[in-house]
Amino acid sequence: MRTQNPLLAYILIGIGVFFLLRELKLPIITDFYSWQTLLIIIGLAFLIHSYRSRSYQHIFTGILILGIGIHLHGSAYYHFWINHWAVYLIIIGLAFLIRYFKTKTGFLPGIAFLAVGVLFIYSTAFHSYFYWIYDVIALVERYWPIILIILGFVLLRKK
Repeated sequence: MRTQNPLLAYILIGIGVFFLLRELKLPIITDFYSWQTLLIIIGLAFLIHSYRSRSYQHIFTGILILGIGIHLHGSAYYHFWINHWAVYLIIIGLAFLIRYFKTKTGFLPGIAFLAVGVLFIYSTAFHSYFYWIYDVIALVERYWPIILIILGFVLLRKK
């Protein structure tokens, strides 16, 4: 008999293992008793489901959730972790690129997100060359709701 929803099964197994290990209080993995670990587990469940079912439609979601969970865990527990907002752009770029290797879609957005994320992370090191980026970021931070409204209207008009 075949299961109807293996994604839900993988998520439940992962969360069950998480809470079981939390109850056992193993000293080796005490840093992983956090909500960030739940994001990592959910991301892994999406990836396992995608690869086992060979549908690959959940690769992007799995990499995105897994990457955000790893980043939030790293920034909470490790002092050397890069805590910059552009890391999320890099995670999105990596999700596009990893999905590209299986579905052959999303290569250009992946490269673009990756390049912009790396550029923003290293823009502080090359401040004299990239001073204009801070002006653009200030404008986007101030007017991002207008950008969302315009994007929404563009999507409504596009057929």
